[in-house]
Amino acid sequence: MAREQVGVTWISRSSAMLLAAIFLFGIAVVPLTQCAQETREYAQGERVIWMPQALNIFRALPAAWTELRTAEGSFFFRIFAANRVLLREIALFEDQLEDDSLLGRAVRPMVQAMLDRLGVGNEQAYVGRKGWLFYRPGIDYLTGPGFLDNKVLARRAASGDEWQPAPQPDPRKALADFHRALVRRGVTLVVMPTPIKPMIHPEMFAGSMDPADLLQNSSYKQFVRDLEEQGIAVFDVADSLMETKMRTGRSQYLAADTHWRPEAMTLCAGMLAEYLTEKDLLPRSAPLQYNTAEIVVTNFGDIAAMLQLPLEQGPYAEETVVLRQVLDADQGLWRPDPAAEVLVLGDSFSNIYSLEAMGWGESAGFVEQLALELGRPVDRITRNDSGAYATREILGRELAGGRDRLAGKQVVVYQFAVRELAVGDWKFVDLTLGEPLPERFFVPAPGEERIVQGVVASASRVPRSGSVPYADHIMALHLVGLEEQGLLLDEPQAVVYVWSMRDNVWTPEARLRPGDEITLHLRSWNDVADRLDGINRSELDDFTLQLVEPAWGEVVQ
Repeated sequence: MAREQVGVTWISRSSAMLLAAIFLFGIAVVPLTQCAQETREYAQGERVIWMPQALNIFRALPAAWTELRTAEGSFFFRIFAANRVLLREIALFEDQLEDDSLLGRAVRPMVQAMLDRLGVGNEQAYVGRKGWLFYRPGIDYLTGPGFLDNKVLARRAASGDEWQPAPQPDPRKALADFHRALVRRGVTLVVMPTPIKPMIHPEMFAGSMDPADLLQNSSYKQFVRDLEEQGIAVFDVADSLMETKMRTGRSQYLAADTHWRPEAMTLCAGMLAEYLTEKDLLPRSAPLQYNTAEIVVTNFGDIAAMLQLPLEQGPYAEETVVLRQVLDADQGLWRPDPAAEVLVLGDSFSNIYSLEAMGWGESAGFVEQLALELGRPVDRITRNDSGAYATREILGRELAGGRDRLAGKQVVVYQFAVRELAVGDWKFVDLTLGEPLPERFFVPAPGEERIVQGVVASASRVPRSGSVPYADHIMALHLVGLEEQGLLLDEPQAVVYVWSMRDNVWTPEARLRPGDEITLHLRSWNDVADRLDGINRSELDDFTLQLVEPAWGEVVQ
């Protein structure tokens, strides 16, 4: 009997040890496999850093130490400043681990595919009817409380954290300030809150909705009324898009994308041209003749990409559109004219069909159609994301750096997706014209290409893949110790834009941190600005660096 008890005990202990070994193996195999994969990627030149990603958190310590030594204020203030840097890096580190996890990349598409079959999207994309998809912030804008409600404004104003400042939530204040600054320069502001898909097509989100109902946030009428009382023109095309949908029975928006169809965009561009002419906001001039060409483009929608399903094998079909491409007198692609009397500040609704990187063609977007309808040149500043402030901020930086983009302007059209009224950061932007900065930063001459080595001093933040409705992103780097062929340059630092995300996948440059060495193929940003300036982009935290003329860089493999 005793022998039997000993045998049972031995088997129990062996089973426990085996289970423990299996458990420990299960814990260890995931990080070991991840490290092996990252080592292989580094050996093949797909990663610029040899260090395993799991150790990246330790690279935040030099940045925190630098902040502790250089921040202004008392010792305790500097401690808090360094802590903010650490918290920001920890959040970024966690996002990177989640996005780059081999296990996560293997499991997420399968889980998302199952959820999609059940009619469930994800944190950014909602599944509608008949293959239609909707961007969550747009639904939140329509179903949430009024964006001008005092409680909503107070809650958003207090929503910051240790590393992310709270937004300025009231669009009326920012637009009134922008309006006054433009009036001082003799420029008229025209605000164009652009309708979003669920406003015009609520029936494609829920079958119980009346297709003739034009949805809107409860604060919108008050917003328009308050702006008009301050003399700010508001150009609203929502009623016209709804009327066109009901009259023609045709969709005004792409089924699996956040943006309007080209027919709706062209209609709105023509209406805006008529509005500017009827209001006598532009001096009369001989019409400029443009040429046009019809092109056909087929692509998947950006919301379908946010579901992170294999697009070619997923349930959402490609969509085909016919574009009216705008060409100059020499049959070249249309280009903005900095000397034009009209400046358009626009977001992705202006960039779609204009920015080739978005996958829907080029030289056929909203600004191009406006120029064609007006018969005159138009200038533009566009950015895919952060329509509440990004283009105003770009304009402010150009002015602060001594580049007067408002010279000769009569009208500024401020186009942004209407959802920005509820979710955007309506920060104030200074439009004071400054003096050109001394040339202390290296920039290749126009048309010149240089290969340089440098050390990353700071890098702008990159959004998580799938967290924004844009597949591409550009980040900014501040490089120091620039060398060429082993010799230190006379201007040994530079601000460089590089690709940080392509087709919803982070590039190796997105993982660069202060202290990393890098070799880049540099060109003048002006050489590529027409093609890349509208891409969603993040800037360096240091405002003085935002004023520096940037270069464009590509990593030398």
